[in-house]
Amino acid sequence: MNESSPTHEPDTTSSVVVDRLVLSYLDIRRAIGLSGLILPLVLGPGGWLLGIEFQENMSSYYHTPLRDVFVGTLCAIGIFLFCYCGYDRVENWTANIGAVAAIGIALFPLDYNSDPLVQKSVVGYIHSFSGAVFFLVLAFYSLYHFPRDSAREAESHLFERSLVFRSSGLTILATTFAMGAYLVLLPSDWKTWLNEYNFLFWAEWIAVWSFAAAWLAKGRIIVAEIGVEILAYSRRMVMEHGLGIKDSK
Repeated sequence: MNESSPTHEPDTTSSVVVDRLVLSYLDIRRAIGLSGLILPLVLGPGGWLLGIEFQENMSSYYHTPLRDVFVGTLCAIGIFLFCYCGYDRVENWTANIGAVAAIGIALFPLDYNSDPLVQKSVVGYIHSFSGAVFFLVLAFYSLYHFPRDSAREAESHLFERSLVFRSSGLTILATTFAMGAYLVLLPSDWKTWLNEYNFLFWAEWIAVWSFAAAWLAKGRIIVAEIGVEILAYSRRMVMEHGLGIKDSK
């Protein structure tokens, strides 16, 4: 009597759960990136269309009719960061610190008509400190966590992705240090002149869009993926036709 061997159907439950978790984290990354992408547009050009003059910095929009947009977007970014779980304790703490900093920016406003470095209240100083921590956390993500995580996730075109992430991180650091130098080192007459051109606002815009680019690339949004493919193709063409090196990747 021949006994038929039992058939084992592949257990797809765990793979479905993993796929859903991956999509969930991709959605969080995209949400953070899109929030950063949209915020300067709504505050600056959007506010101007509503009759609100360009402010000296983004934080000053708290004292305009766009307060809810400013506070709501930063609170949303803070919640997204708090919900974001990384690969280890260091990444989790990085996200949590960024979340607290983002919410600190939103809930502790900059004093009205004040220099971010010289505030009139403890609340204003908390705001300035939270802003500095927030940008440094975002730079750390771009310079350390994202390149490492891309290797762990075996993403394609690691060189190009790391280039995007590290360029983003270096831009955030450069603009943060430029803002710090503006506040600490420049004489008052230079600061007055730069204020006429809203220096801090544009510097913050560059930093925010830099972190948005990194999070959107990490979220594999289609536009970012096309950009990575173009970078990879250009690099391969330069290596093969310009330098005569065959790229094995």
